[in-house]
Amino acid sequence: MPRRMAASDLVLLEKDHARLTVVLERLRLDANAKLVFLLDKNGQQIALAGDLGAVDPTSLASLTAGNVAATDGLAKLVGEKEFSILFHEGEHDHLHINTVAARAILLVMFDLRSSLGLVRLRVKKATAELVTIIEEIVARSEAGGASESRALTPFAEITDEDIDALFG
Repeated sequence: MPRRMAASDLVLLEKDHARLTVVLERLRLDANAKLVFLLDKNGQQIALAGDLGAVDPTSLASLTAGNVAATDGLAKLVGEKEFSILFHEGEHDHLHINTVAARAILLVMFDLRSSLGLVRLRVKKATAELVTIIEEIVARSEAGGASESRALTPFAEITDEDIDALFG
């Protein structure tokens, strides 16, 4: 079933989600990360790889999106176009956050089993793959693929008369 990428009028199909998840899982393994999380700029989860453990995914997504939005404001304030990479270092866990294709946010959570250098190297490669996938989704949506994919849903054939007959 298609999933919408919020505020962008893009439709994320199951095959898109599967492709994104493969890239995230490879990144998680290559970077020796605990969790890799892809979300839209509004804080809606798109895909993830790894174990959330005790982390609330909704809070993680919304706080990450808010962090990126606040950092965008800081960048503009000091005359920069953007700060595309954020890093938060904790005692045990660290967060590497970057924007992807100006439409999504990639969050990598890692601990002492990895290093910032390794994460940055692996994120750079994975981001290029994610950009390609997201641009394909955008192109399909802009070319009318979104309406075609909506027609593939099981609800596409239901008419108003069918609904009236069911509840009438």
